[in-house]
Amino acid sequence: MTELNAPSETNKPTDASRLWYDLHASIPTRCRVPARYIASISFQQDPIDLEIEWVRQEHAGFFETLSRIPSPAERATIFHNYALFRFWANEPMEKRPHIKEQARRGYISLLRGWGYDSNSHSGAVLKGWAERCFGLRPIWHGHLLKEPDQDELYYSERLRGHLYGIGMQLDLLYCYCQDELKQRHPDQQHLTLYRGCYDPEQHIITRDDQSEIVEFNAVSSFSDNREVAWEFGSTVWSVKVPLSKILLAPGILPPQLLQGEREYLVLGGHYRVKQLLY
Repeated sequence: MTELNAPSETNKPTDASRLWYDLHASIPTRCRVPARYIASISFQQDPIDLEIEWVRQEHAGFFETLSRIPSPAERATIFHNYALFRFWANEPMEKRPHIKEQARRGYISLLRGWGYDSNSHSGAVLKGWAERCFGLRPIWHGHLLKEPDQDELYYSERLRGHLYGIGMQLDLLYCYCQDELKQRHPDQQHLTLYRGCYDPEQHIITRDDQSEIVEFNAVSSFSDNREVAWEFGSTVWSVKVPLSKILLAPGILPPQLLQGEREYLVLGGHYRVKQLLY
């Protein structure tokens, strides 16, 4: 495995990306793995598991319960109920919002908002979560984020991630998704996914002597169906995505929550890609 904090010379990021990770190198991620490595081609080629600190310890009983349930559908329902209401568990009943209001403030509302527009406040919250947990660089939020920390729109909208326990719910979603993926794909480290876009300029694209390299946003949408990917852009990339960089996969949540979605949410960084011709 390549040294964790030193991508090889052939995998050098762009100047802007290198500067970002240089400036943030002293800020620890919540998974005790350097952000520079998580974002590197080396990680894509030889991934490791990522664990967000204290999530499994704090919710040990919940994950132990899930591990004893053989039905994926039942696990999905239990996860949803736990993630949605756990944040309010320590509040007196009279101070808890109505169930509909809890749902409105919950992670499903956030995912739906992302589905409508990844450049909305929901998108900023998701990108901000990936930035805080994994140190990944947000590169686009309605426009190129040259300096995300100083971009007023992105910065103000991502602060909403501190409200209503959304960050905690996303932590749980990531850990739950990782467990479900390992059950579905016990002998795999990668999935081949597809990303379609009409605006390649939203991505940072470079090339070396092997292939095209794309730096994807802190969080991006992919599909496991290449035909579906063509519906979302005139440029489509085929990408080997590490399982450990998948936040959301189709079918891990109750189907009535995100009807008709075949969407993967993937953590960003640098990826070798293959541009499809058809």
